[in-house]
Amino acid sequence: MYKADLPVDESALQAVERRRAAEAERKNRIFSTRSRVIGVDLRALHKQREEKQEQLEMEKQRDMAHDLLRLSLDEMSMQQKKEEEELRRELSQDLVQYRAIHQRAEDSRDADINNYSRQVAPDASIPVSDSALGPASMQVFLGEGINENEKKRAQMEMNERNLRAQKEEREKQEKEQKNRELLTGRELVEKDLRAVQLNALEQECKRAAHIALSHYNQAQAEERMEKEQQERLRREGEELAEVQYMVTSDLLTERPQAAKRESESSAEGPRVLTDRWKGMTPQQIGEIHRKREEQCLEKERLREMERQRDVAWDYHLTEQARQQDREENRDKELQRERRIQLDKYNQQLAREQQAHQHYLDKQLYTNRPAVHYFTQFSTSSR
Repeated sequence: MYKADLPVDESALQAVERRRAAEAERKNRIFSTRSRVIGVDLRALHKQREEKQEQLEMEKQRDMAHDLLRLSLDEMSMQQKKEEEELRRELSQDLVQYRAIHQRAEDSRDADINNYSRQVAPDASIPVSDSALGPASMQVFLGEGINENEKKRAQMEMNERNLRAQKEEREKQEKEQKNRELLTGRELVEKDLRAVQLNALEQECKRAAHIALSHYNQAQAEERMEKEQQERLRREGEELAEVQYMVTSDLLTERPQAAKRESESSAEGPRVLTDRWKGMTPQQIGEIHRKREEQCLEKERLREMERQRDVAWDYHLTEQARQQDREENRDKELQRERRIQLDKYNQQLAREQQAHQHYLDKQLYTNRPAVHYFTQFSTSSR
């Protein structure tokens, strides 16, 4: 018997390859230094997602605004196009109507020639009997050319009547326009005459008001001058009376008895009348100098007491500062001694730690692992 070549199962090989690729991808993801040490910045990812959403929302709003603007522009263009078509249609209708009224074929120079050829053409045909002609040689069909001349004549008469009516209507409109213009001109002339009359009346009223105002101002000026003269006379009389009173009063005569007499007769006791007081007596001046000297001596005594108090306070502050310096020096000395003791204790601890480390390195941990020991770790993702 011979060995048969059986087909290889490709699905099993593909499954193995998929598992190997998934294992390699998982190893790369698990053993990645960046992902294991640094990790993923979730806050930055959330911020990026929010910025992306905001950008998409802004683009969406901008697209909506552009769509609305495009719709409005389309509506405006359609409306404008519709208006243009309506205007074009109206212009076309007006042109057709103008041609039908003012550019008719009957009013042209060669209208009589064309009418003559159309009138003569039927008679210029060759006189042949209808029995000798076939269906394809018919000259006149049923319903064609019947009463054509009467129709044209009636149409010409109708056009003449329309033109005559339009002419009469236009003459009537021109006459009405002239009448309206005459009436308007007459109204304008009447308005101008009325305005001139009103202006003359206004000028006359202004002139009368100006004359009345001038008379009133003149009367007011005369009255004001009279009042000023009376006020001046009254003021002059008062000034003369005041001068006479001042000349004869006790103020200019300098009589101290008047002020003294008023002070003695007053119910409030002795007081100084400023309008009649002529100065202090020598006794009063001497009393003032004595009071001033007493005040100077009192002030000097108070100044000396203040100086002694300041000297005592300065001495107290100096003693307090010296005591504080002595306490600070004592604290510094104590701190220096504590620092020396702490340094000695740290040195002792360092020596003990070095001895312990030497014991660990030289006596306890003597069997160190080789490179082959570390290769057995992190070989699989499971």
